[in-house]
Amino acid sequence: MKKDKKIIIIDYYLGNTKSVLHALNHLGFSVKISADLDEIRESIGVILPGVGAFQDGIEVLRKKKLDLLLKEIIKEGKPFLGICLGMQLLFEYGEEHGLYQGLGIIPGRVTRFPQTLRVPHLGWNQVKYCTLEGENTTNTTDDLIFRGISDNSYFYFVHSYYCVPEIGTIVKAKTEYHQKFTSVIAKENIFGVQFHPEKSSKQGLKLLKNFGEICFDYNSSN
Repeated sequence: MKKDKKIIIIDYYLGNTKSVLHALNHLGFSVKISADLDEIRESIGVILPGVGAFQDGIEVLRKKKLDLLLKEIIKEGKPFLGICLGMQLLFEYGEEHGLYQGLGIIPGRVTRFPQTLRVPHLGWNQVKYCTLEGENTTNTTDDLIFRGISDNSYFYFVHSYYCVPEIGTIVKAKTEYHQKFTSVIAKENIFGVQFHPEKSSKQGLKLLKNFGEICFDYNSSN
């Protein structure tokens, strides 16, 4: 990996950036937290973490002109990983405290768990791989993000809203919290997880390692 080429963790004041940074550094990857447009453009991969409200997240991204840049780098094929709110912001709109437009990269919406459920959905829960038909089963996807991670592994969640994609084939895993909801999406160079891999012990580190290797492969071929 070239010395000046790093994985960039987007700094927009709403992510658990330092924990993600420490996890990737521990795994041996060259990583930096940044909101600098040129550094992000020159990166070998981008991570958008996120904790907080959909409205706040999209407003900050637009204010910093990161929304346009993220669309640009995703379109050119750079590996992208959205974590929690970072995954939700990929969608067309979110319904948190009103209706707000997201990045519009993934067709669909972000909606709240029913009022009858206790929120946030907090703690460890299972992630079950999906077939193209949407049934929970063994991992039949070809996505490298889950390489070496067993079906039904536990990851750490903290969220009150969840993604509802319009295209079923991008849904790679689901989780049950009184209902099934999308917990992992993947489409070409785009990956999104509703849980927090940086808080998910061994399995979370493995997922981040897989993403780092995807970034390394992208750098090697460009």
